[in-house]
Amino acid sequence: MKWRTSKMKQNLNPESFTGDFTIDLELVRNEIGHNSDVHFREFYIGGTDVCAAIIFVEGLSDRELIDKHIIKSLMAPIANGTVSNEFITSRVLTIGELTEERISKNLAAKILTGSTALLVGGLPNALILGTTKEKSRPIEEPVSEALVRGPRLGFTETLCDNTALLRQHGENANLSFIKLQVGQRTKKELVIAYIQDIADPDLVEEVKKRIKEINVDDVPESGYVEQLIEDNYLSPFTQVQNTERPDRVFNALMEGRVAILLDGTPFALIVPVTFSMMLHSPEDYYERWLPSFLFRLLRYLAAAISLFGPSLYISFVSFHQGMIPTKLALSIMGTRDGVPFPAIIEALIMEITIEILREAGLRLPKPIGPTIGIVGGLVIGEAAVQAGIVSPIMVIVVALTAISSFAIPQYSAGISLRLLRFPAMFFAAVFGLYGVVLFALFLCSHLVKLKSFGVPYVSPIMPDRLSNWSAYVIRMPLMKMKRKATNRIPAKNASRKK
Repeated sequence: MKWRTSKMKQNLNPESFTGDFTIDLELVRNEIGHNSDVHFREFYIGGTDVCAAIIFVEGLSDRELIDKHIIKSLMAPIANGTVSNEFITSRVLTIGELTEERISKNLAAKILTGSTALLVGGLPNALILGTTKEKSRPIEEPVSEALVRGPRLGFTETLCDNTALLRQHGENANLSFIKLQVGQRTKKELVIAYIQDIADPDLVEEVKKRIKEINVDDVPESGYVEQLIEDNYLSPFTQVQNTERPDRVFNALMEGRVAILLDGTPFALIVPVTFSMMLHSPEDYYERWLPSFLFRLLRYLAAAISLFGPSLYISFVSFHQGMIPTKLALSIMGTRDGVPFPAIIEALIMEITIEILREAGLRLPKPIGPTIGIVGGLVIGEAAVQAGIVSPIMVIVVALTAISSFAIPQYSAGISLRLLRFPAMFFAAVFGLYGVVLFALFLCSHLVKLKSFGVPYVSPIMPDRLSNWSAYVIRMPLMKMKRKATNRIPAKNASRKK
């Protein structure tokens, strides 16, 4: 017995299996045997003296599938008594997904993700059996991107469900998926989706390159991927679009863009993006062109109000009262009578209060969150006016600004404008209307230089591509629009600046 133990230690290889059942099983035990949820089931293959063992994780693997299609099949009598991998896979097991693995560490990783391992005495390779028990919620309407008219389907946390939702948009043999893994310690599956005959191959290669360069221990959500692959992490503008809607993703693929789907999150990523895309809604093409055109213009106006509303108020009230019509100026001055703070402090008090209420409404339980946000805003605004801390016109300006930010379809774009609103207010408080113009010039110069995977962020305005205006800036009738513009990216522009 001592000789057998010493021989086993000498032959124990931490990398590859040997074909000796005892040694191979010990290799797997050394890797994951310390986990209480990992089960080892040893038995003899039906009617023979060949030892075998299956290893699986409780809760991740389908027990019914293991019992009926693996253990029952393997323990059934074998006529000729010959056991081999080919015989087991082609004549015994009635399970669809089968692969072989020789490295013990790789086998352990597969077991911990829900697969079942089969070790057979005398065979040098272990079998990996696809028995993962999928746990997914029902496909529901996206919460963050509700539409009046359009599909009611949203992505889920299961990657295979999300790729299937893209396939369901119609027969398209060119819709291609590339599967990668991200995370150094905790590995997760990630899929790059694109349409082969539309997407620029250089863009696809650049996306693959940036994803392979991700060097973090764990990637729990697609927001990690978004931050690690964007061109300029110092920019306040998001350069990767996130969405829960399969129809938005598929429309982007039809334009030559690339989508990134990560297992465990319902939010897919789209690259490259432009600022105009952040103000678009899939509903723009589901409704007739005239109302869609007007709604799109309203969103551009709402974005401008959300960014410059308080700063324009501060500049006019503090520096340029002569530019306000006389009656309106007298009315504003009357409402500000008794307010002890300058316009910038007044605006900061109300803007910070609104941001706190908005954040509180998001974090509170759903039944009371919206109520607290609305009631809190009304009560605090009215109390501030009654106490003489702020003027009624300031409450109107802040309320209009907040409502305008809600009109932006993309939540991340709204956050960017909310952040930029504060430096715009300080520019206005120091330089007046000139400061607002100066801030706008700084912002425009940054946007002109900003790129998303080689595509100018303000495209098609800069560079000027009039052929794309009908799709990205205005909404023309569908019969007047050609095939959706693809914005194909030359290879020399797709790479990230170092």
